[in-house]
Amino acid sequence: METGTAGRGGEPVWTGLPPGLLRMRRLLLVVWLGLLTPAVGLLLGLFAGPLWALFAFVPLAALCWGWVLLGRNWRSWRYAERADDLLISRGVLWREQTVVPYGRMQLVEVTSGPVERHFGLASVQLHTAAAATDASIPGLDPAEAERLRDRLTELGEVRSAGL
Repeated sequence: METGTAGRGGEPVWTGLPPGLLRMRRLLLVVWLGLLTPAVGLLLGLFAGPLWALFAFVPLAALCWGWVLLGRNWRSWRYAERADDLLISRGVLWREQTVVPYGRMQLVEVTSGPVERHFGLASVQLHTAAAATDASIPGLDPAEAERLRDRLTELGEVRSAGL
């Protein structure tokens, strides 16, 4: 993961998310769908007959498909710090790029729920005057999240907006 303000030709230098976010999401997928698979098979086998127990493969197929989709989604997330704004890009089928001008930021939060803390992750939430430009960057290392919060707060103050 590389950080900076601009690369060759004025292109922003994009930073991807750490692999801990992908590990956390995949583990949650395996826990929930991994528990659902035998439960569906057992309940349908007992109450509807052994042929119906084959429907236990539905959550198993969803687990395999979700594993792939989580990887693609994780790879799609990235952010770049430019001179006047922060770019956040995400999405596989529908690409979305959010531009948050430093001068429009009112609040920058670092949050970390119990599961995120267990995996050593934190999220940065950006709030602006217009709710449509609010943005977040999930799954960062806590030190990087705090560095980004401090930098964005400092740049927001310099650009004379709402912080």
